[in-house]
Amino acid sequence: MLKSQSPAPDTETRPPSHLFYLSSLRRPLVDRAEGIYIWTQDGRRFIDGSSGPMVANIGHSNRNVLDAMKRQMDRATFAYRLHFENEPAEELARELAGKLPEGMDRIFFVSGGSEATESCIKLARQWAVATGQPKRWKVITRFPSYHGGTLGSLSVTGDDALAETFAPMMQVMPTVPAPAAWRDRDNLSLEQRGIRYADMLEEKILAEGPESVLAFIMEPVGGAATAALVAPDSYYPRIREICDRYGILLIHDEVMSGAGRTGKFLGGDHWNCKPDIVALSKGLGSGYAPLGALAAPMRLVQPVLASGGFQHGHTYAGNPLACAAGLAVLGEMDRLGLIANAADMGDLLMGELKGLAKRFPFIADVRGKGLLLGAEMVADPDTLRPIAPAKKATQRLLDLAYERGLIIYGRKVKGGVDGDNFMVAPPMIVTREQIGEIIAIIGDSLQVLAGELDLPVEG
Repeated sequence: MLKSQSPAPDTETRPPSHLFYLSSLRRPLVDRAEGIYIWTQDGRRFIDGSSGPMVANIGHSNRNVLDAMKRQMDRATFAYRLHFENEPAEELARELAGKLPEGMDRIFFVSGGSEATESCIKLARQWAVATGQPKRWKVITRFPSYHGGTLGSLSVTGDDALAETFAPMMQVMPTVPAPAAWRDRDNLSLEQRGIRYADMLEEKILAEGPESVLAFIMEPVGGAATAALVAPDSYYPRIREICDRYGILLIHDEVMSGAGRTGKFLGGDHWNCKPDIVALSKGLGSGYAPLGALAAPMRLVQPVLASGGFQHGHTYAGNPLACAAGLAVLGEMDRLGLIANAADMGDLLMGELKGLAKRFPFIADVRGKGLLLGAEMVADPDTLRPIAPAKKATQRLLDLAYERGLIIYGRKVKGGVDGDNFMVAPPMIVTREQIGEIIAIIGDSLQVLAGELDLPVEG
């Protein structure tokens, strides 16, 4: 994701790697991590200002979580769900159900976010078939959006850069515009714009044929595809109303926004917007073990079970070691009051980022909830003209911060092709002093970026 301008000191003497990811780029070898910090084997320290890809919610190397995992390792690290039940999975499911909206008490564990969203889609489809609605198969999604990298989850991902190559291999689903109401130049209020964006869903349902539409999937607080986009408050209840009107399931992708990161356990909780199905991952395991979950009410699950069972599964579903980690993560969130801290520190961080926006007017918008925050950069703050893609502004900013020992996150926000942004999402244990350190590095990096790309600076 990040790209340095020159090789790291310890990469020049290391043997060639047999791994491949996005490119042949080499990165320094990690040595250890603790709290919000990560150290490399050559002695450098990095602030994890994005919690990896918004994963390490409770911070690195939490001793209570590690001890819980070690205790489980001494008992059993694997038990296949078709052969055995296991206590960590049962306990985690009960604990998780208690934190979700009332009735959202049937849990299906997976290993990651793409598995979670795909599981939601498959449950929705099986429910429709089991209840005599086999014509319902279309899942409307937003553009841009990100819901995963498997072919199923990619089919509901609104990102041209990721999907184009694989489009012939999958059923591409209908889209509606993501509610980027802050960009609109009209005489409407934000609340009126929120209603207008929500009504685009109804228009799409009618255009597709209501009898063919199965579900609408959305991130209550946007992830990397929209840099923490938040819709106007009016958007959320209208979306719920439209889904109910046409018998369509509302799926909330809380892979990034869930597990406390936004200052509520679920991002949708900020608007009391209750979905029909929820996808969770990332912060649920907090980087200690691969873990994700689908949550749904019994009214959806029972018809599926009665018709022969959920025709879906993964080898590591309900893995006892992963679930022991997840149970300990939830325990530490409660013990340390991390959801409240995410709300408080998020308010502080939001204020500091807005202060940077005053210094650097090319930051046209700062948005998000809690410790899931993003800022969008443009060439002209008056017209919102984007920075020329050839300048690679997002990548350069990530590089500048990385060189100064800070990891932040960014991706193009207009379908993966255009639109520059950066995201700041440190672990939920972050302190006031650490936020000051993060902001200082971002400010220094923005100053250099402005000079290199001739972007406007105040004073």
